[in-house]
Amino acid sequence: MGSVSNKPSAVLWDMDGTLVDTEPYWMDAETVLVESFGGTWTHEDALQLVGNGLHDSALILQRYGVDMEADAIVQHLTDAVAGRLRADGVPFRHGARELLADLRANGIPTALVTMSLRRMALDVVSLIDFDAFDLVVAGDDVARPKPFPDPYLRAAELLEIDITDAVVIEDSGTGVAAGRASGAVTLGVPHIVSLDGSDAHELWPTLAGRTSADIRDLAGRHAKENA
Repeated sequence: MGSVSNKPSAVLWDMDGTLVDTEPYWMDAETVLVESFGGTWTHEDALQLVGNGLHDSALILQRYGVDMEADAIVQHLTDAVAGRLRADGVPFRHGARELLADLRANGIPTALVTMSLRRMALDVVSLIDFDAFDLVVAGDDVARPKPFPDPYLRAAELLEIDITDAVVIEDSGTGVAAGRASGAVTLGVPHIVSLDGSDAHELWPTLAGRTSADIRDLAGRHAKENA
């Protein structure tokens, strides 16, 4: 059972679409890839992939005509998006960098929990101009991707915390489902896709202006569910 007095014991961040606005980079890379095989990839098609594990996304791209092995698709897209990040810098979501820095300044542990490959997650972390995360759990670190709870449970295990004392921040229905299934207090901050009707404990339209005090209050409001 969680210890309410110390909440939150950590904040676990999704990456793409939550911490950084990389979804357009992924969509551009997907479009170029599908079109290179003579197919068509619309914005609506791309929405199917938001929040998915990369292998699952690769299988969908194969159905749209991409004649490559799934692992090769994953590596290709990762290279394309990583190249954009190196060229253009880290496109933080509004308020995300400031909230992350405030959590760090107040001694609240943080982890990055993403379905992107570890090498890409580490690229993003390396481009942040402060010590942002205690650890990274990536898509190639777990057998089952979001919406399974495994990535968040793994992060809690590595941080040596009770997952019910943690706050998860997510932007997709898939990610929210993973956070809730893990037992964490789950905050939805919608971006590309709506989270209306999702199972998030709360929805915030933006992280702009939010501080570690807001995260503590959020955890405290929902602590009784895990007590």
